[in-house]
Amino acid sequence: MATRTPRKAAGISPWKPAGARAQQREAKRNAVLQTAAQLFNERGFHATSLDDIAERLHVTKPTLYYYVKSKDDILLECVRTALGMMKEGIDEVRRAGGSAIDQLVECMRIYSRIVTMDFGMCVIRIGEDPLPAPRRKELRRLKAGIDLEFRRLIADGIAEGSLAPCDPKMAAFVLAGALSWIGRWYRPDGDMTPEQIADESIALLMAGVRQRPTPAKKAATRKSK
Repeated sequence: MATRTPRKAAGISPWKPAGARAQQREAKRNAVLQTAAQLFNERGFHATSLDDIAERLHVTKPTLYYYVKSKDDILLECVRTALGMMKEGIDEVRRAGGSAIDQLVECMRIYSRIVTMDFGMCVIRIGEDPLPAPRRKELRRLKAGIDLEFRRLIADGIAEGSLAPCDPKMAAFVLAGALSWIGRWYRPDGDMTPEQIADESIALLMAGVRQRPTPAKKAATRKSK
């Protein structure tokens, strides 16, 4: 009786498929960027070295060069990521439609939330100033696109009667400036969550802080006259 030769087991490659390797590399690159953003926010851009970033990630400095070119490259990507998140969020709100004031409030909420995140805080605390001129120009173009969306929403709100007449350019600067400052004073271990900060900030910006007389006080004032 002939014996059957056992079939060899299919070999298992120690290398992951190309798609999985690409995902793993992207995940590690994102970890480099996120860690760098945290350190930039904590220590400042100039006081943070590639050695500091490598040490926090528990890797060697040469390993970083597999994912990024330089410290300037890291800052560029951190700021670009945050601005991209803002633009994507605003675009989504615009596509959803609704009244101009509702869209404006939602865009303010998105902006406020992002500046409490690592990349968003990096935009506010570090910005593009440490970068060479050509890279600063690119990031300023992205910022201008976000500013333009706020101006358009404010102008639409004035047109629909939900916002008081004002200069949309000045109003956009004031709103964005106030919301941006959150990225400077926000602390993850603070008393308020990012959501609470957004709600409170937007309420103050939309209503103002000046005390308005109640209907009863208005009536009393008219009678006294």
